[in-house]
Amino acid sequence: MKVAKHTIVGLEYSLHTGDGVIVDASEPGKPLKYLHGMGQIVPGLEKALEGQEVGAESKVVVTPEDGYGPRDEQAVRVVPREAFPPDAPIQAGAEFVVVDENQNQVPLRIEKVDNGTVTVDFNHPLAGKTLHFSVKVTEVRAATEEELQHGHAHGDDGHHH
Repeated sequence: MKVAKHTIVGLEYSLHTGDGVIVDASEPGKPLKYLHGMGQIVPGLEKALEGQEVGAESKVVVTPEDGYGPRDEQAVRVVPREAFPPDAPIQAGAEFVVVDENQNQVPLRIEKVDNGTVTVDFNHPLAGKTLHFSVKVTEVRAATEEELQHGHAHGDDGHHH
């Protein structure tokens, strides 16, 4: 079976941003499982995997436009320190998840702390970066009706209810 929309794909992968330093990878023996064609992985990698079969190995380079998008300087803001709970560990590099007015969870990263202000960045940490994947397809199977209804893989290393 080939990777196509509505298949469950098992994927061993590693990712670096051009310098060879791995920034993300599947755990050995525990491939990432996802429902193909549903936007659960970056678009450029999903396109590159289309039509591959179990055992296929490849190196895939994904531009920012087909990855996490270009970096948006409008997503960097300066907010008062009081915007955070008093006991929050406010320091450069700290990451938080905030809830917006529509109850969506939005991750942010602290860039800088100054006199009573905090510079926060709402960009994904890999926004603006070219992504270099090494991938191996370990499984391809038809999604079950329940997986299609729920919109994700179930079972071993997929989502569990």
